Amino acid sequence: MTMYNLTTDQRVDKALADNFLRQATRRATDRLRNNKYKASDELGNWEEWRNAGETIRKHVIANLDFYLHQLIEQMEKRGVHVHLAKTPADAVGIVRNIVREHDAKNVLKSKSMISEEIHLNHALEEDGAAAVETDLGEYIIQIAGEPPSHIIVPAMHKTRQQVADLFEPIAGHALSSDTPTLTRFVRIQMREQFLRGDIGITGCNFAVANTGSIVMVTNEGNGRMVSTLPRVQITLMGMERIVPSFRELDIMLNLLARSATGQRLSSYTTILTPPKKSADSDGPEEYHLVILDHNRSEILGDKLFRTALNCIRCGACFNVCPVYRQLGGHAYGSVYSGPIGSVITPLLEKDWKKWGHLPYFSSLCGACTEGCPVRIPLHDLLVKLRMRKTQSGHTPQVEQQIFKAYRYLFTREKTLRRALRLGAHLQWPFVRNHRITGGPAPLSNWTKSRTLPMVAPKPFMQIWADLNNKR
Repeated sequence: MTMYNLTTDQRVDKALADNFLRQATRRATDRLRNNKYKASDELGNWEEWRNAGETIRKHVIANLDFYLHQLIEQMEKRGVHVHLAKTPADAVGIVRNIVREHDAKNVLKSKSMISEEIHLNHALEEDGAAAVETDLGEYIIQIAGEPPSHIIVPAMHKTRQQVADLFEPIAGHALSSDTPTLTRFVRIQMREQFLRGDIGITGCNFAVANTGSIVMVTNEGNGRMVSTLPRVQITLMGMERIVPSFRELDIMLNLLARSATGQRLSSYTTILTPPKKSADSDGPEEYHLVILDHNRSEILGDKLFRTALNCIRCGACFNVCPVYRQLGGHAYGSVYSGPIGSVITPLLEKDWKKWGHLPYFSSLCGACTEGCPVRIPLHDLLVKLRMRKTQSGHTPQVEQQIFKAYRYLFTREKTLRRALRLGAHLQWPFVRNHRITGGPAPLSNWTKSRTLPMVAPKPFMQIWADLNNKR
């Protein structure tokens, strides 16, 4: 049974039972977080850099129509085909049409969260086109049939032996699980793919509005191969991923690399100003930019949640979140996990029944807000999402009945006292060391992982009355 068929509770239980997953998640997030601290200290004046990043993102989002128009104008005057996709289905349809038009059978992909968001690979495979992820982590989870478990380190939940087991059917022989053997196997596979690629599909970390340039940030170099070897290239971009100019890009790249992996600059920062010119030795002759909305326009118009669009997809909030660090990404059930995923997924998908659990995947400790390089108030947004879900009437019937009972009891003093006296007697089978550690549902949903203070045998008001009588 895959994670797609599991309920939220089943995904959580599966994650909590997987000791390697939990150790690997904590180890990876510890390393990324500590690297970020070192890199930000080295840069100096980190809070000033955060202020600058927040100011840039707020300015862009407030003037998004202007910068989108400027970007599109700059690209189209050079011959780039710009496509505006209202929905994921529209974006998939645009890419499908381009692939069919060129009768492409080999589609190479560099890491793109938008392609994950619109579930592009499955659609291309239905059309008979082989979509191959060229990023090592993405390649691993593509073979495994899983979504990313982390926005930066998508396959960190896999052991080397699990990776070797995934590669062996492709290799046709046994593979050692040591890192050099596995990476050498992937390099050989990718070299053949790069030479056969008909179309390249990449993501976009930032688009520079005043020059019409696309910026990709990677650590493996596969993005450059995908964007230079195929004759046709498609870039998928969320409509908010814009900076006004290279001046602002400089600040955002400093924040992104340090927040994501603790590097001063990622190994490969690729800036494309397509399409290929006659004097260029490589690059695509035909270039398509697909700009996806997918309810981002509605988020833009929502004053409560507009700041969610400021996200630069660095993953810093994942690395400090106590919930993510215990469960990993797959327990969330969504493409975007971690605190930012818990905020944007319900807003993008607009389906409380399917995604209404996500705002509750948080302790509301505020570590995500403190870790965000552009100061998105993530824990505040999570509280507001809980409020919106409740106001829309999508809370479970059991929860609604519990709060009705709560209101009934706490507005009737005598009834509340009788209920507390009854609870003090009924609790004893479930009390250990003065804490409630068990009980029937829905109480057991809490006590299976936490405890509750026991109901006092004698309430405070009774103790106070007894003291007055003694006096």
